[in-house]
Amino acid sequence: MVSAGTERMLVEFAKANLLDKASQQPEKVKQVLEKARTDGLYATFDAVRTKLDQPLPLGYCSVGTVVAVGSGVVGFQVGDRVASNGPHAELVAVPQHLCAPIPADVSDEAASFTVLASIGLQGIRLANPTLGETFVVSGLGLIGLLTGQLLAAQGCRVLGIDPDPSKCALAETLGIKAIHLACGADPVAWCLEHTAGIGVDGVLITAATSSSEPVHVAAKVCRQRGRIVLVGVTGLELRRDLFYKKELSFQVSCSYGPGRYDPAYEQQGHDYPIGFVRWTEQRNFQAVLHALATGALQTEPLISHRFAIEQAAEAYELLSSPEPSLGILLRYPETADPEQRLIQLPAAVEPVAASQPLLSVIGAGNYASRVLIPAFAKAGARFHSLAASSGIGPVHAGRKFGFRQASTDIPSLLADSSANSVVIATRHDSHAALVQQALAAGKHVFVEKPLCLTGAELTAIEAAHTGQALLMVGFNRRFAPLLLDLQQQVYRLQGPKAFVVTCNAGAIPSDHWTQDPVAGGGRLLGEACHFVDLLRYLAASPIEDLQLLRAADSKPCPDTFSLQLRFTDGSIGTVHYFANGSKAFPKERLEVFADGKVLQLDNYRKLKAWGIPGFSTRRLLSQDKGQEGCCAAFLQAIETGGSPPIPIAEIFEVQRWLLQAENR
Repeated sequence: MVSAGTERMLVEFAKANLLDKASQQPEKVKQVLEKARTDGLYATFDAVRTKLDQPLPLGYCSVGTVVAVGSGVVGFQVGDRVASNGPHAELVAVPQHLCAPIPADVSDEAASFTVLASIGLQGIRLANPTLGETFVVSGLGLIGLLTGQLLAAQGCRVLGIDPDPSKCALAETLGIKAIHLACGADPVAWCLEHTAGIGVDGVLITAATSSSEPVHVAAKVCRQRGRIVLVGVTGLELRRDLFYKKELSFQVSCSYGPGRYDPAYEQQGHDYPIGFVRWTEQRNFQAVLHALATGALQTEPLISHRFAIEQAAEAYELLSSPEPSLGILLRYPETADPEQRLIQLPAAVEPVAASQPLLSVIGAGNYASRVLIPAFAKAGARFHSLAASSGIGPVHAGRKFGFRQASTDIPSLLADSSANSVVIATRHDSHAALVQQALAAGKHVFVEKPLCLTGAELTAIEAAHTGQALLMVGFNRRFAPLLLDLQQQVYRLQGPKAFVVTCNAGAIPSDHWTQDPVAGGGRLLGEACHFVDLLRYLAASPIEDLQLLRAADSKPCPDTFSLQLRFTDGSIGTVHYFANGSKAFPKERLEVFADGKVLQLDNYRKLKAWGIPGFSTRRLLSQDKGQEGCCAAFLQAIETGGSPPIPIAEIFEVQRWLLQAENR
């Protein structure tokens, strides 16, 4: 089912030029300006351009048949028909709490309305209607018409308001008394007339408009202490006088119900106890499907168009055309092969010598597609396969950067002897296993940090690394142009050095996957490792001690902390990793004190020195953190058979100290 409002908005946004996009997202513009001030114009422009180039799968209302069930999933088996919030695709992977089995007497077409109807149902639950009350549904699009029927099924009298006469006429056939605003009638007077001058008990706003008028009208038609719930999207300029005099309540409804946007519920499968949270998003799905099965909810009159998926472009053109439309269905062929996990891409295939690196990449997320793969491409890499858990990322990035294949079959990628090297850019908790598998397959391995998340994983990797293949972690700061300049100065300094790294990392939500101790390992292992490696490189001396001091923090993985390092040559280092600062302040700064001299590297754009005769401040027009240099060094080491760009002993040493600090 095409969600006309949401998907029209996404399509129109995608078609808009940069100025129009900026006008629609003023907060994002502010972020861009802050990034330009700290990172430079080119780096900012490149980041924005790449971000806007990333594809977004459309849709969130789907019906299909289960072809496989993940470990730990209960309540589903192969062959079940299910309704889900999966996007438009032949094959989708859906968390168990975001789908529900379809009763035998509910058709696929009717079930495709499940998620949309659940959006309206959640608004109803917040409004808490009772038998005999009168409610207004403002906006009689798909969600509005579904919401009106569900209200009627609960014994409410339902009034509808919409500017479209045809939608009002359709609402009348579904038992909703409606008025169209195009006739010039006063909706306030009309509602009062239908409630004997009392006013309605509540209003559910399902309209999509930038105007605040639906909220004003809702406040005027409500009785004393009426309830208003915003299900759709409107302006939010609330008039205090209207709300104050009647003591009205106003609430915004969130999607399908409790559990939405909670990773523990949606991704990790932790259900809310029914005794405490009666209606979760999955249980709302089930309630809608029951209403469809009993006939309390009619969907056939709401379907205006049906398209085969091959005609999807025509379906989306319809959203922006003057032709009337309501429910638009997309049907996939029954012959789709769920086992097809490989797509051949039209890449130019050039012969590659056995000694030359031919890369396969695992992971096509934001960092991989925006930073890592482009850096390898600029360094002259030749690509073979790109695999990830979702098909849209590998196909898009694969075509863009000249990969030969796109896939969701990671084991086959590792077993393919065509490529001699593997780049791993997946979630942190998968790194250790993939590194071991790739080494066992005899491939050179470049893994994005961190190398692993536990001591047991590190021990297993050390055992798997026989020295036959190159193993490198993406510690790119070592290869930044200005850092290399700084390093040359540091090596000339006499005596122990004192290093200070300040990373103004910025806050990320506590429920982000990187903050999960199991999935992400926290920012100490996932990000601060960069700076421990950097100081190990500059000190050119083994770490003798590393101590961790954390600020008070309630997150599972505290992310404001300081690391104190001591090296065997007497040098010391401090890494300040702060998540509580302003984004307007530069993100990274490195200072070196030694031999009566001071060096300062500011955000990898400016290198200054004090006490060094003849030294001139060096500046770059744009920030360069060394990603391209890091990738180039990996490729060159494979091709020449030279020494690893980062000695493996240092990689293991840094990882071991970090795990010890984290007590893992």
